[in-house]
Amino acid sequence: MKVHTEADFATFLSQLKETNLTLNSICDFGKISENVEKISIKLNQLNYLIGQQDMEAAIRKLWDENPKVFSILEILVAVRAKEKKTVITNKGQVQLLGNYANNVEGVIEFIHQTGLETVFRSKQVKNLVDYVFGVETGLDTHARKNRSGDSMENLVATLFSEAGIPYAREVNSTVYPELSVLGEDKKRFDFVITTDQTTYLTEVNFYSSSGSKLNEVARSYSDIAPKINRVPGFQFAWITDGQGWYKAKNKLEEAFYLIPRIYNLTTVHDWIMQIKQELP
Repeated sequence: MKVHTEADFATFLSQLKETNLTLNSICDFGKISENVEKISIKLNQLNYLIGQQDMEAAIRKLWDENPKVFSILEILVAVRAKEKKTVITNKGQVQLLGNYANNVEGVIEFIHQTGLETVFRSKQVKNLVDYVFGVETGLDTHARKNRSGDSMENLVATLFSEAGIPYAREVNSTVYPELSVLGEDKKRFDFVITTDQTTYLTEVNFYSSSGSKLNEVARSYSDIAPKINRVPGFQFAWITDGQGWYKAKNKLEEAFYLIPRIYNLTTVHDWIMQIKQELP
């Protein structure tokens, strides 16, 4: 197998892509709709406040009818309850944002000071179900980073499928007794491809931004790859991309020279061609 050179690494770096974002990974509208549906009844009840000129009286009336309706106030200012966000009150005390919904006076203060009172009174929002759908769409964009890894795996899976390469996903190393060489370092491989010659244990990831995780991943794969490659019939492969590697290129370079089968979204096509030649 060809040994990687400094020139190879320079080329590898130059090929790293800015993003792996696809149109179907921008927003998870299924999740957004589900989140809105869960609170749609309360949102429809809160619609009562839209257009009210005496907002305090309207809030008190709605509170008397159903105080639980105000438990979803946080989402109206684009904050999820699970965030446990705190704010400083007028008295200089730190308070959980969600605690404003514990009593009617807190609700009145919340709606007034956040500016929702003006929004409701002037009818800038016509329907809170539609409004929160927009809020959820905005919040969902923050989940794109978490979807990046899934998007990369799905993209690689598509490449394999289109090339007619059979594979298994999320396979534990314990399936193969031969991998006892890993010791206590149990692994779950993103893809396993088995040909007439080799079983390829494959990891896939994409990093659009830097962070300590990149160094940890490179260090981990540099450790397990030689162990796996010494086992007859097994090879470790790593498909990674993303310009987040620019700030962790030293660790990536170390791994590049230790792991013969390291690919990005450009070079992986060459590997796919090789795999196809090994298939029965």
